[in-house]
Amino acid sequence: MRALGLLGQVDLPAQIAAVPRARRYVRDLLDGVNHPRTDDALLLLTELVTNSVRHSDSGRTPGGRVVVAVAHHDGTLHIDVIDAGSTGRRPQVCADTDPDSDGGRGLWLVQQLSTAWGWYETSAGRVVWFQLAEKVAP
Repeated sequence: MRALGLLGQVDLPAQIAAVPRARRYVRDLLDGVNHPRTDDALLLLTELVTNSVRHSDSGRTPGGRVVVAVAHHDGTLHIDVIDAGSTGRRPQVCADTDPDSDGGRGLWLVQQLSTAWGWYETSAGRVVWFQLAEKVAP
């Protein structure tokens, strides 16, 4: 089995302007591997980076940062979004998410569209990740 191949990593200021910058960066990386679920990846990335900026200590601290790492292995895309975390909040899908609402659907979308997702704490902060397989299971 081959190791996960890192395509790239970008460190961004934890400001709302990081969202389109992260999208452009990841789109450019994915153009190189021609992944068929690039649009899904960009949507989920947008949700996670937005959450980092709005809900983590990275977005509440001057000079806070968000890191996006992108890897690819055997057709599966793996994206990490790393921020400072938050002592008062943990990533979780809201039980009463309304798919037609204007907000609060970020992790619900990640759960619905990704092949797998999760989060964990490290010494660098909180990592929220998702994976997208090339083929969507029926």
